[in-house]
Amino acid sequence: MRFFEHQEKARNSTFRLLVLFGLGVFALIFSIDGILLLGLGFSESQNGLGSANWGKILETYFPALALVAAFIGFVIGSASLYRLSQLSSGGGASVAESLGGRLLQPETRNPIERKILNIVEEMAIASGVPVPPVYLMDEEGINAFAAGWSPNDAVIGVTKGCVEALSRDELQGVIAHEFSHILNGDMKLNIRLMGILYGIFFLSILGEILIRSISYSSGNSSNDKKNDGKGAIFVIGLVLFILGWVGWFFGRLIQAAVSRQREFLADASAVQFTRNPDGISGALRKIAGWNQGSIIKNPNVTEASHLFFGNGISGFSALFATHPPLEERVKRIEGAYFQPPENVSETTSTELTQDIAFSAAQLSNLAGTMRMPAKNAPPPLPILIPIENQCKDPAGALAVLYSILLPSDNPARNKARD
Repeated sequence: MRFFEHQEKARNSTFRLLVLFGLGVFALIFSIDGILLLGLGFSESQNGLGSANWGKILETYFPALALVAAFIGFVIGSASLYRLSQLSSGGGASVAESLGGRLLQPETRNPIERKILNIVEEMAIASGVPVPPVYLMDEEGINAFAAGWSPNDAVIGVTKGCVEALSRDELQGVIAHEFSHILNGDMKLNIRLMGILYGIFFLSILGEILIRSISYSSGNSSNDKKNDGKGAIFVIGLVLFILGWVGWFFGRLIQAAVSRQREFLADASAVQFTRNPDGISGALRKIAGWNQGSIIKNPNVTEASHLFFGNGISGFSALFATHPPLEERVKRIEGAYFQPPENVSETTSTELTQDIAFSAAQLSNLAGTMRMPAKNAPPPLPILIPIENQCKDPAGALAVLYSILLPSDNPARNKARD
């Protein structure tokens, strides 16, 4: 796979989609002005004797139309900033905890957890990103995610099914994919798009408020003079309501397309980090043959579906899907047609059982055979591993630092070393 070429292609596609998204927002604002201009022209033609003079109408009402456009832009911007503040609060840890993730401790001695943490550290070095906290989710689907506003508050989440079903190379490819999302700022990009989409949708909320208020006041008033102008406000509310929904619909389509391009970019970056296309392609193939696929059962998965390695929820149409089809992803990585494996769950469990049995047999054969005379044995190093583990914890690292700074003949230092 020519991963640099694929990365450039995905970035260019993303740029074009973002430009289209921005043009769509401006088109929405000017559409509202255009509808108001048509309404003014219709009113002029009804009150006058002839057809409306559009040039004169535009010249007369241009300041008012510009003010309306500025107001609509202000509403979209304010609502977007409000939603952004909500989405960015809490960081990646809050997202992982809401999805049922359990934080893995750096000093863990569990072999499975140790393997996950080691792979995360390897990919952090390969991508040049700080080592993030890692969460393990009790989910059978093969999936993983990266969450957080920036690399400093990012976290990695891995499902139980991902660890059990994938080989080390495949798990490395999946985690490398998530590191690409962190490195390329995909999480921040998605949050910003979600904020702007909410700002567009807020127009429909504002329109609904105008419609309800006019309907309520008209029902409580029978005076025709008091109802003057309420029809125009009702029409404005209806226009905002319809255009808000239409704008949200097309904006959502563009957001999904952007998300799919970022998945292609992350796949190519995973190959760059691991230099092993078989790892991530093998993981994608196993998802296709896995009984649970990549489905996440946690009820909070809907809002975070775009963060995952594979589709975390089912039922999305191709237009709104945040992830490309597995077949297309594998074809881009391998350059070959996709053939999903059969009975992945059975073969994986059998291979895992055989590996464990083989390892146990090796250990039993080696037990008692490696002997070394006491006089030739190297001196014990009882503190190396504990200190290494302590350095992975902020409080432990601080304690180690204080111990180093103490004078060598200080009893407190010897006590700390013991």
